Amino acid sequence: MNVKSRVRIGAGIGAVALGLGVLAAPAYADPTSATDYRQLAGVGSDTTQDVMNALGETITNSSGKVIASWNATGSSPITTKATGSCSITRPDGSGAGITALNTALDGNTGCVDFARSSRGPNDTSTSDLTFIPYAKDAVAWVKQDGSALPDNLTTAQLKAIYECTLTSLNGVTLTPILPQSASGTRAFFLSSIGVTTPGSCVTSDSTIQENDGSVIDSAGDIFPYSVAQYTAQETLVVDDRRGDAVLGSVDGQGARNSDLSLNASFPYLRNVYNVVPTAKLSNSLIADTFVGTGSKVCSNTAVITSYGFGSLGSACGSTTLTGEK
Repeated sequence: MNVKSRVRIGAGIGAVALGLGVLAAPAYADPTSATDYRQLAGVGSDTTQDVMNALGETITNSSGKVIASWNATGSSPITTKATGSCSITRPDGSGAGITALNTALDGNTGCVDFARSSRGPNDTSTSDLTFIPYAKDAVAWVKQDGSALPDNLTTAQLKAIYECTLTSLNGVTLTPILPQSASGTRAFFLSSIGVTTPGSCVTSDSTIQENDGSVIDSAGDIFPYSVAQYTAQETLVVDDRRGDAVLGSVDGQGARNSDLSLNASFPYLRNVYNVVPTAKLSNSLIADTFVGTGSKVCSNTAVITSYGFGSLGSACGSTTLTGEK
């Protein structure tokens, strides 16, 4: 049986394990019409774009669908609102989404209402923005299926690999790769392994998209990957971009349990966030959509978990984490 066949069979088993079907939570991209502006426009993270698109199709109020979530990649510019000059360069990644939100806030344009982010704030010296968590994810590393690289790496090894002081393992020359610089997955992974400045051996440029396993094409390649995205791709809830990439373990812990749920003991667990202006937390639409366990986002646990994320329970919708970028 070839690798591709094993992947498809594994995906079917995974879908059953998670209680999913291929049609249970179909993948969405951008608002379903370019002029379907809806009430809240969001941009940013690749990791959370699919689940937020699904929530955009699910969450409604008396005025209709609430969330218009724009993918991290695609044609650019995008027009996020019907009024004003809201044609903007499509933000790719958490950092770019947060920058777009800050730009809209500083210019009082109303073009972006929230940013999707798979990391917390980089700057907590101000409280201009509130990072509202709604799901649990993890960041693991992937290698090429069949590579002689170990299935498990320690945090110390990953740090050395991305600082280029460890250059080979099991006779295989290491080729560490990172996604583009605005990626929240990149930022979280580097922080988790204790790397401030990646070494010169690391491959990274604006064309390398996070959670896209097609970048793994040789035996020495190592690349960080959202576990929720990997699971959603494996179970075919979203487009399968894994290619030949397989998940590795860290410090002896696999990222997932046998039913494909997140392993709570995995060392690189993270929350994912919707980021809103702190001054707008009292806005009834923002509050109803994002704030507290009873918010429309937090109430849609089944949608969130169908995309591979873990539930946050009582922590969902918290407004205690603030920052600027």
